[in-house]
Amino acid sequence: MRPPHPDREESPAVPTGSAVPTGPSPLTEAPESLAARAAALDAADPLAPLRHRFLLPEGVVYLDGNSLGPLPAAVPAALEDAVHRQWGTDLIRSWNDNAWWQAPLRVGDAIGRLVGAAPGQTVAGDSTSIHLFNALTAAARSRPDRPLLVTDPDHFPTDQYIAASVARLLGLELRRVPARELSGFLAEEGGRVAVAGYGPVDYRTGELYDMAGITRAVRDAGALMLWDLCHAAGALPVRLDAMGADFAVGCCYKFLNGGPGAPAFLYVAARHQAAFDHPLTGWNGHAAPFALSGGYVPAEGIGRARIGTPPMLSLLALEAALTAYDGVEMEQVRAKSLSLTGFLLDCAATLLDGLGFTPVTPREPERRGSQAVLRHPEAYGLIQALAARGVIGDMRAPDLLRFGVNALYLSHGEVLTAMRQLRDVAGGGEHRADRFRQRATVT
Repeated sequence: MRPPHPDREESPAVPTGSAVPTGPSPLTEAPESLAARAAALDAADPLAPLRHRFLLPEGVVYLDGNSLGPLPAAVPAALEDAVHRQWGTDLIRSWNDNAWWQAPLRVGDAIGRLVGAAPGQTVAGDSTSIHLFNALTAAARSRPDRPLLVTDPDHFPTDQYIAASVARLLGLELRRVPARELSGFLAEEGGRVAVAGYGPVDYRTGELYDMAGITRAVRDAGALMLWDLCHAAGALPVRLDAMGADFAVGCCYKFLNGGPGAPAFLYVAARHQAAFDHPLTGWNGHAAPFALSGGYVPAEGIGRARIGTPPMLSLLALEAALTAYDGVEMEQVRAKSLSLTGFLLDCAATLLDGLGFTPVTPREPERRGSQAVLRHPEAYGLIQALAARGVIGDMRAPDLLRFGVNALYLSHGEVLTAMRQLRDVAGGGEHRADRFRQRATVT
């Protein structure tokens, strides 16, 4: 059983099929009208009651959920129970009596619901890097006559590092092809590609790629598609089964709010599970783990993707965190996310005009993930000065200010506050104070 939300009985129902009306998107909107627009959007927001599912500090506008989600209200009680009762009192019996052994698959299915995966295809535990290594290797092994492994040169560095390592280990040639150029590349080289590993959202700019179209192009070429969902899971509808994805990995500490270092997840489509030949074959994935035999025999189904003993405290914290999505449809999350990011870009256009900012995230809704990004040559100091004022975003070197939005707790009013604070910081030169300057690291 998933841990109940502490306020479950008082939690308002979330209307299904509802969406936040986005209203107009006037690039030259009068500053004084932004507050009225924010108030109207928040008043019509069907997800507004979900804010109580998080323990957010007073006076803070949190726009860094794309790097670390805030603390869900259900987590402290779940951890207290896990530590004091399950570990402290029940001890080793908890593997059976409290269903610890089943947790990786149980939590995996809870994540699967949010990424469009039917039960029995997702497992939770270990890190994104480990799952990525296992999935890339298994995928390439299943296409032994194809010498190319393809990934995005704009991918998060870990994805590129691991792709390069897998290519070296298996004697493959690594090709780095931008997502927008992949279809053309596949038209020429598709018959030689074993696996393509991409992320649906550019982690720097927030640009959203056409997941279904890319998946279709990769599979039409006879290759396998692996998605890194770190910046998509919990932020937008991901239809892994419907689009025919082969594999997917993702972290759970961003939009899924599982906490720092939360276990990651791996999706293996049911059609690939019997042949899933991964390199890290730990005892948890054995068909008879307690027989303690010297030879590895993989478990049936997604269970074979388990590796080592799961980090139970983190896994139970993640399980509790996922209850923040109870009763919520991802289409609702997406509608509000688009409203928030669109409103942020409108506020920036109105309030930051003439202060050296350039929008980076595409304005077209179908090309926008769940973050809005601005470019400014003094990005580091601006983000530091904003944090001192209680507005927490982040930056990517050398000049990107990233604002991640989580539709479960963020309001349009808070977005307006953030952009007003950014205007005041930039307009007054506050970010140039010595305490906000980036200092070189001495090695």
